Amino acid sequence: MRQLAWMALVLGLAAAAFAADNTPPEGFTALLNGKDLTGWGTGVGKPASEKQIAEWKIEEGIIKYTGKDGDLWTTKSYKDFVLMVEWRMAATADSGIYVRGSSKCQANIWVNDLGSGEVYGYRTDAKQPEEVRKACTPKKKADKPVGEWNSFVITMKGDRLTVVLNGEEVISNAQLPGAAAKGPIALQHHGNPMEFRNISIKELKEPAAK
Repeated sequence: MRQLAWMALVLGLAAAAFAADNTPPEGFTALLNGKDLTGWGTGVGKPASEKQIAEWKIEEGIIKYTGKDGDLWTTKSYKDFVLMVEWRMAATADSGIYVRGSSKCQANIWVNDLGSGEVYGYRTDAKQPEEVRKACTPKKKADKPVGEWNSFVITMKGDRLTVVLNGEEVISNAQLPGAAAKGPIALQHHGNPMEFRNISIKELKEPAAK
């Protein structure tokens, strides 16, 4: 029952509209202030470099990535959380959201029949059990047409990942064996222009011991 209630909450968040650009929903903290790359850089405790500032441009509250730098990481690490992020591509592109400091733990963004949200690093890992690879394959393609904004709600609890794309649960409680207990989040560089906005996070606290 608790899991069902939690998923109802996540799906409700996916359908909820932001109060304003880069204004987070209640209980969430904005990771993008819409003005500069505060909180983002090359890694934990490492603020944005001059090249990142030049290539991950902030215009009208939107990160407009030129595709000419590298991954953009949060300067803080996160354990269990719900992450909300909107993304858009102007043309066919490839990107993703890394969690726990790992490119393998990625909710993929791409133009593909499988659809976005796929966890490529685990789906294609022949060393993983079939049930792990299957769970990391999207249940459906929920992407909007190229040029339109898409929304992710990404939940990471323990080594379990859930991805809701545009209100559709595409990855459900997939196990990511070997995932780090904690790590930064990244917007993936794949050599293509991408746009991101309305990035916010809610850190999940462990229940108090009885």
